Amino acid sequence: MATAKVTDAAAARAAGMDPGRLDALVDHLDRTYVQSGKLPHMQMLVSRDEVPLLSVSRGQARATGEPLQADALFRIASMTKPVTSVAFMRLVEQGKVALDDPVTDVLPEFADLRVGADRTGRITRPMRMIDLLHHTSGLTYGLQRQTPIDARYRELGLDEFQQKRSSDEFIAALASLPLEFSPGERWNYGVSTDVLGVIVERLSGQDLETHFRQNIFDPLGMKDSFFTLPEDRTDRLTDAWGLGEDGLRLRDRGAASSWRRKLRFRSGGGGLISSTADYHRFARMLLRGGELDGARLLQPDTVAQMRSNHLPGGGDLASMSQAMFSEADYAGVGFGLGFAMTLANQQFYWGGVFSTYFFIDPVERLIGLFMTQHLPSSTYPVRAELRAGIGAAIVTRRGQG
Repeated sequence: MATAKVTDAAAARAAGMDPGRLDALVDHLDRTYVQSGKLPHMQMLVSRDEVPLLSVSRGQARATGEPLQADALFRIASMTKPVTSVAFMRLVEQGKVALDDPVTDVLPEFADLRVGADRTGRITRPMRMIDLLHHTSGLTYGLQRQTPIDARYRELGLDEFQQKRSSDEFIAALASLPLEFSPGERWNYGVSTDVLGVIVERLSGQDLETHFRQNIFDPLGMKDSFFTLPEDRTDRLTDAWGLGEDGLRLRDRGAASSWRRKLRFRSGGGGLISSTADYHRFARMLLRGGELDGARLLQPDTVAQMRSNHLPGGGDLASMSQAMFSEADYAGVGFGLGFAMTLANQQFYWGGVFSTYFFIDPVERLIGLFMTQHLPSSTYPVRAELRAGIGAAIVTRRGQG
């Protein structure tokens, strides 16, 4: 079958990219995953120097057969984490908190944390704010399925994006459980960014929805990003599917989504709905060093700090992680303040459990976004194929910077 031409060929050539290879990448992902029925749909955007080179939608948005539209809304899950991290780093810049501050300065509930399933271990140093940003806090996710501690997370529903408990009740539930390890000893993917979101709420005196709206979404012109789906956007939310023994099964219907429910707890680790266009604006802000269209959210030095590897000794996740699951590979991958990064080429990125994904290459000035609604995200190697395909389309490479 001939490759469909979806790339803006003139824009791609002007940006030093091969439009034919970009079209071939779209065609490959469409045939391999959407047309084969492995994924319900896909939406993909690639830009260089902030100029979109391709923006394509394939597949059906809902089980009732509606085609995926350009303005579709997606549950971005853990792609919420970078947004929460930006909100926190703004508070750092404002002098309201410091990276090395003990978490107990804001969350006194964590004053008597124990370590290990038998609760006999004591922490060897305080949990610090920076531990929450790069997942060295000792907290976990129930989905890790490795220890009696993460089993208790599952029993209490502490991974859930839309918990019925309040933010304070969430923190109290976590404080009643032991840590997997003393802070700083290892890396483990877990609810750390949810805790960071509660800290943002307490420091700002605002719920996370209001704080994000006033300090991130409105300044960046992100009009389609929410924790609770507004009624006038319901028709744009896609269905979400999960992989079962007999193929794809509906997990959440867009027309009757649980994301319409009013919340007492807003998950800073995974609760947002957003669009490809909105998240591209967020990614452009990061690529530009914290500013977009005259709105400065962060200073360039802060963004540089966030996308630098903060693992001890400059190591990678393979040397420090105990997690069975995360939204990153381990070998050759570091972790900063809200993102993973490929140590070899400075790309930084993250994704969500519904298989959403973004990456930013600050050297090549590239942004790649891939949206779908398929759980779990570890099923197919789409992300690696996306990065490799975009990389292979580079004709003119940029100088190191």
